[in-house]
Amino acid sequence: MSQIETVAKSQDLMAEGIAFVDGDYMPIAEARIPITDWGFLHSDVTYDVVAVWGGGFFRLAEHFDRFFRGIGKLQMQSPYKRDEMATILAKCVRRTGLREAYVKVMLTRGTPPPGSRDPRACENRFYAFAIPYVWIASPEKQDQGLHLTISSIPRISPESVDPTVKNFHWGDMVQGLFEAYDRGRETPVLTDGKGNITEGPGFNLFANIGGRLITPASGVLLGITRMTVIELAQSLNVKVDVGILTEAELRQADEIFLTSTAGGVIPVTCLDDDPIGDGAPGPLTQRLRQMYWDAHDDDKYVTRIDYD
Repeated sequence: MSQIETVAKSQDLMAEGIAFVDGDYMPIAEARIPITDWGFLHSDVTYDVVAVWGGGFFRLAEHFDRFFRGIGKLQMQSPYKRDEMATILAKCVRRTGLREAYVKVMLTRGTPPPGSRDPRACENRFYAFAIPYVWIASPEKQDQGLHLTISSIPRISPESVDPTVKNFHWGDMVQGLFEAYDRGRETPVLTDGKGNITEGPGFNLFANIGGRLITPASGVLLGITRMTVIELAQSLNVKVDVGILTEAELRQADEIFLTSTAGGVIPVTCLDDDPIGDGAPGPLTQRLRQMYWDAHDDDKYVTRIDYD
């Protein structure tokens, strides 16, 4: 292989993603974790995902707030401070050259000393990576709207696994996805098992009912995109209720949309066998979707990355 080919291959590998593991930066394809890490064996881990759009992190401070809150709730200790972590993430993105990226940070319990089952004896481990931006649904698909189903699989109880601590306990979500696919739908939303809506795989949910937005308060991650949409809606003088949303109420909604770092404001145009409204993305959904992406040019929300 010539030197030019070698350089080109290296650049291709970097564009696929860069990981930070044990203090080193490496192509994402080469990243590994110990098989004995309890993050893998026990799902004893918390993580967060921040988007890079147009060369800047969107609401990085709020993502760090949530990440460090989760670390505290799991009684872990981060080996890096916030500013050090921000530098690591910026270096990951800069080495990929990506202007739109999906950036994940993780803190695992780590591996205990031989023979020990005491989580206090583990040395917590930090990992991070940046890869090309990930969409739950592409912009083209969002223009049409998603086909949602209400899953029969109940969400893991928040008394068992705190959903405000971002985690890898996705057994319920994965089964919900298979159920949705079997029904010919694109994604599910789960209930609490008592007829109240919670969240879906990687997203929060909003329903517009008579000009009032409702988003579930319990059994859900406190999404950063969710937070942003609440702020944007309130700036339009739209009343937002963070509370109980029943399955029956959702089926009567004028508009439904999902919110996620991996896609922003995502319209839903069909719920099981029934169209939502006139079967097209609703006007409030479209307004908030545009405002959300416009906010990515607002320095109030954006931490710019120095690519030089």
